[in-house]
Amino acid sequence: MTAATNTPGLRVSRRISEYAFLIFCWAATAVALLFLAAILFALLKQGLGGFLKPDGHGLDLDIFTRSTPAPGSQGGLLNAILGSIMMCVVAMVGAVAIGVMAGTWLSEFAGESRYGKVIRFLNDVLLSAPSILVGLFVYEILVAPLKGFSGLAGSVALALLAAPVITRTTEDVLRLQPTALREASVALGAPVWKTIWSVIWKSAQGGMLTGALLAFARISGETAPLLFTALNNQFLSLDLTKPTANLPVVIFNYALSAYDDWRRLAWAGALLIAATVLTVTVVARILAREPRRS
Repeated sequence: MTAATNTPGLRVSRRISEYAFLIFCWAATAVALLFLAAILFALLKQGLGGFLKPDGHGLDLDIFTRSTPAPGSQGGLLNAILGSIMMCVVAMVGAVAIGVMAGTWLSEFAGESRYGKVIRFLNDVLLSAPSILVGLFVYEILVAPLKGFSGLAGSVALALLAAPVITRTTEDVLRLQPTALREASVALGAPVWKTIWSVIWKSAQGGMLTGALLAFARISGETAPLLFTALNNQFLSLDLTKPTANLPVVIFNYALSAYDDWRRLAWAGALLIAATVLTVTVVARILAREPRRS
């Protein structure tokens, strides 16, 4: 049987299959990288052009100092930038608080109990839920009953998208911490809550921070939930109880317009979001790297 499986013909067939599979993988990767390069080229070309003045000479600082304009007028993205920052910050405060506590409970207390399995399943469902459904849900429970769009409703929708990411990341990171840390802390007389607060969280703080950054990157470019909740505001407003300007919705509206100045601002906003997400992702990757041990 061994001789039959090592015949020259069979070895050649296996070698051909191996090379064919490698060629297929390389081709699929090349196609994916080609499309990615095309997207990045268009984004950089059009986005960098959006940061130039209409005459093409010098940077247009109005993007950071003026609010969104009417067609044919000078303006920028100040209100949209501030609105996005405010909603993302409020959303992350709530998402981090809920996600860290939920992930800690799943890791340290729930174990493999039936209730813990149900919570994990529901968290996974929410993790993969389409963002437009989350926006519609928040619209039904906050926007419609209160009869008005608001930045707070947008923050709630974004928090519902970020919390499952933080929950899953927190649970996974805490499970990776050695049991000896818990045992040593308890042996010294520390209560469970003190062990989690001062030992486990401190040991896993890099991974937990990475999860929070990934969640922020996840929500920073969401458009559909904000169309149902925060909507938009052409003027600068710091009141989150009113409709609030934000970059994703401004990009959505301006990119579909017939005005060149609006489309220029849309490309500039798209480049801002892409650069922000890329920066956050790179920082998260750096924090997630395991330190080298000698």
